[in-house]
Amino acid sequence: MGVSRTEIFSEQQNRLADLAKAFAHPARVAILQMLMAKKACVCGDLVGELGLAQATVSQHLKELKRIGIIQGEINPPRVCYCINPPVWEEAKQAFGALLDTRVEVSCC
Repeated sequence: MGVSRTEIFSEQQNRLADLAKAFAHPARVAILQMLMAKKACVCGDLVGELGLAQATVSQHLKELKRIGIIQGEINPPRVCYCINPPVWEEAKQAFGALLDTRVEVSCC
């Protein structure tokens, strides 16, 4: 697979694609839903509820945290995760703007 040429796209397009990545895997969607329902969660709790390996859940949490849609509070030996409200709102606004665009069928 080739290297992404993100530099040819706008900052807004790149950010929207990055945010979309948070929703690009069902495990990440499930994690976000759990965090919204519980307000906060420890990785071990997510592992128990999802039925996935701890390493797999950790990788998904790492990606969600990289994007900024979740945040974690380290309280050794645990990390408590929660939704990051400003980034959640950013995602809602960005996807809303994209999906609210009127589409006129002109082909097919």
